[in-house]
Amino acid sequence: MNTIEDLCDRLKGYLPAEEIQQVRRAYYYAEQAHDGQKRSSGEPYVTHPLAVATILANLHLDHQALMAALLHDVIEDTGVNKEAISQQFGESVAELVDGVSKLTQIKFESKAEAQAENFRKMVLAMAEDIRVILVKLADRLHNMRTLGALRADKKRRIAKETLEIYAPIANRLGINTLRLELEDLSFQAIYPMRYERLKRAVQKVRGHRKEVVKKIQNRLQERLDQDGLSGRVVGREKNVLSLYRKMKHQKKSFHEIMDVYAFRVLTESVDDCYRVLGSVHNTYKPVPGRFKDYIAIPKANGYQSLHTTLFGLSGMPIEVQIRTREMEAMANNGVAAHWLYKAGQTERPIAEGSHARARQWVKGLLEMQQRAGDSLEFIEHVKVDLFPDEIYVFTPRGDIMELPKGSNAVDFAYAVHTDIGHACVACRVDRKLAPLSMKLESGQTVEVITAPGARPNLAWLSFVTTAKARSAIRHYLKQQQRTESEALGRRLLEKALLQFDVQLEQLAPERLEQLAQEMELDSVSALMASIGLGERMAYAVARRLLDQQKYEEKPRQDSSSAMIIHGTEGMVISFARCCRPIPGDSILGHISFGSGIVVHRDTCRNLADIRDNLDKCLPLEWAAETEGDFAVHLRLVIEHQRGMIARIATLVTEMDANLERISVDDRDAKLSTLTLELSVKNRVHLARVMKHLRLIPEVGKVVRLR
Repeated sequence: MNTIEDLCDRLKGYLPAEEIQQVRRAYYYAEQAHDGQKRSSGEPYVTHPLAVATILANLHLDHQALMAALLHDVIEDTGVNKEAISQQFGESVAELVDGVSKLTQIKFESKAEAQAENFRKMVLAMAEDIRVILVKLADRLHNMRTLGALRADKKRRIAKETLEIYAPIANRLGINTLRLELEDLSFQAIYPMRYERLKRAVQKVRGHRKEVVKKIQNRLQERLDQDGLSGRVVGREKNVLSLYRKMKHQKKSFHEIMDVYAFRVLTESVDDCYRVLGSVHNTYKPVPGRFKDYIAIPKANGYQSLHTTLFGLSGMPIEVQIRTREMEAMANNGVAAHWLYKAGQTERPIAEGSHARARQWVKGLLEMQQRAGDSLEFIEHVKVDLFPDEIYVFTPRGDIMELPKGSNAVDFAYAVHTDIGHACVACRVDRKLAPLSMKLESGQTVEVITAPGARPNLAWLSFVTTAKARSAIRHYLKQQQRTESEALGRRLLEKALLQFDVQLEQLAPERLEQLAQEMELDSVSALMASIGLGERMAYAVARRLLDQQKYEEKPRQDSSSAMIIHGTEGMVISFARCCRPIPGDSILGHISFGSGIVVHRDTCRNLADIRDNLDKCLPLEWAAETEGDFAVHLRLVIEHQRGMIARIATLVTEMDANLERISVDDRDAKLSTLTLELSVKNRVHLARVMKHLRLIPEVGKVVRLR
């Protein structure tokens, strides 16, 4: 068990005496605050914060982060508040401690919501100070090391959360040492038997392979020495979880995965890395297509290295990573290398670059957090963002953009700028027009074509990959729906008030605000939006707005003044798929909860039971200038003739209608039934199309489906 003196001895290597003294003072304060508290294992509680601080000391974090680590549970688990810590240890330490502390004073409906809200709070704190997440990762690592004392279900829950959120965050920040241990401990807690069997198998294989590994290692080292290159060859171990994932995803046996021999070569400079690559390729033949240059194009977390795969003795694959010692430190410590190098008083651009990259990522999280509807939606976006398998594409200017594997032009557009994503209408990939949904590949040049007035399409959500694109589209559509439902709600309320010979403008704004408060809504806009979405009946709201005593005996009219629709109202007015109304049809509106108005033909059977209920149905009329294309279904009975379907399709196109879908059903040897889905302008346009279809001699019958 570590003591505060062990920790202070470790800190003497990189911190001045006065800062070590402040760390010691924070420890005694925490010890006093946690006095009498025990961990599930029975140890004094203060052993936990001390262990967290020791983990951070290994990463050479500064004295404020170490003090925050020692005090990180004080606000949450004792009577001490943030102000008391601020007075004792300064504002920075108090902010760090508060950032790591859970929201214990708020009651949540579910465990998942509590976790998501706590994570959202931590992200906001991370945006102010990246050290918050480093303290949290160290806290989680020690909790994972000491899971033994907990119930099995609690172990699995904590391990699952660690695997889904905290290990990927450590990976995203490039802290490989923490990531590997978090993954192994999580895997051990979720699948203890699988972990033990794999671990034993790895140890057994490692013993058998010692001679082969040594032989390959010596041969590579000898070749480097012959070529006069400074480089040290070391063996590389795979962690148990990565083995398990490869076996599962690649559907390979344990021995197939373990047949790959992995080595790492550490050199002094970037120039040496490429020289070593040439030397290694001269020793063993490279496998085509298996070379990756992460030095020229680093990964998102700052990772840099050359990766190559070679054909070894008897064709066995050999994986080799080549990097400088500085890159090795970055690969293991990531954003924490910023403090490692600061401690040595040597500011390294590579460490600064990683820190800047981490801040950029947190800034992206913050944007997502602002757009997300709630904390659960936000944490889903973050999970998507935490598992990138990168591709690298180019802008028309030649700038490199990094995107997750499977991304498309819409993801690319939103990565460039949110406004470009919103206005995107088409794209060119390698100077050729391509579908927006097409998956991009590394090395392609992508150009986004935008148009003024364009807006995101709901269908994009079915194929976008990046969390930024998904959250931006959802946010825009929500705002758009809110604006459209507000306008529709105002029209519905005005119409309802006409039943009482009152106009909306005659009512005092204070009365509308008072009613919104009574209905527990935050504004008049929210009240109008809820009417537009069908969540509140316009007539009922009108009754509450007016003096009920004065109007309750007045007969309610079945108003002949139908509401005019243009077909361009957006998401709050939709057209029923059961009867497919088009301009020119007599129509009724069904007020659907949460969806606004669904337009039906007035002969639609689905409205038979509610036609006379003015709370659920309202008369509608098409505007004279209604524009757009409307879907309609036709059924044709035709005689079998070669080329008939082509003739019908050509005629439909000549009539300026669009043929969306066609299906054929054979009735007998001579006749077939065709079902066409067309897009037409209005009822007159449809009548013209049907008239010309009837003029074809082989067409016996043309009817519109109801």
